[in-house]
Amino acid sequence: MAIKILIMGLSGAGKTTFAQKLQVKIESMGHSCEHLNADIVRQANGDWDFSKSGRIRQATRMWRLARNTKRSYCIIDMIAPMKVQRNIIAADWLIWMDCVDESKYKDTDKVFTPPIKYDFRIPDWDEMWVDYVAERIIANQRHPEFDPRKPTVQMLGRWQPWHKGHRELFKRSIAKTGQVCIMIRDCQGWNDSNPFDVATVMDRIKRDLDPLYQGQYEMLVVPNIVNITYGRKVGYTIEEEHFDESITEISATKIRQEMGYK
Repeated sequence: MAIKILIMGLSGAGKTTFAQKLQVKIESMGHSCEHLNADIVRQANGDWDFSKSGRIRQATRMWRLARNTKRSYCIIDMIAPMKVQRNIIAADWLIWMDCVDESKYKDTDKVFTPPIKYDFRIPDWDEMWVDYVAERIIANQRHPEFDPRKPTVQMLGRWQPWHKGHRELFKRSIAKTGQVCIMIRDCQGWNDSNPFDVATVMDRIKRDLDPLYQGQYEMLVVPNIVNITYGRKVGYTIEEEHFDESITEISATKIRQEMGYK
């Protein structure tokens, strides 16, 4: 039975382009691969019913075609906006193309439920992710799962906004223990500045770190902490990281000003 790869996401996110290039890459690595496009399958069956029952029927149809393929891998390229559809397909690998916030199909946007669990979240189209995804799938190398019991580095900040300097700090942090807890101070509007709400901050961080660091970090929203007090021998270390000027001179304040914020 073929290994099923579901590429899902809103219309216009780049699913079909990604699927086509992924198929070519997998085949170039010596494996047979089929690409099932949802629109082509609907057209072949004369079924353009986008009601809930119609969407479920389409998911069942795609699952059946994938099950019957003679190839080693099968890429299922469809929006799959509902959880029930994704459950029917039961993909071995789920790739979420999260490159657009809305599409021209408003009825689909309304029922779209982002997946809670996925193997790869592609936040911005870049062809380099095709090779990255293909190599991990062929090697069956999944991202680690964040383990709250493991030694973890904490990064506390406002991240208004998250920028390249923060990413460099993250890279040093993750090198210490393999996972990082990014704490986000809930401080929108504080000191007549800090224009971004928590959701915006979190989205910017995820778009920068996924899919390369999926499973190796977790974000927590915390109060607007302005002081950290500790006693002796508390079991952790507080340290400052030093970077060269190209990183040190990056200023969130300047970035906000360039964006038209205080």
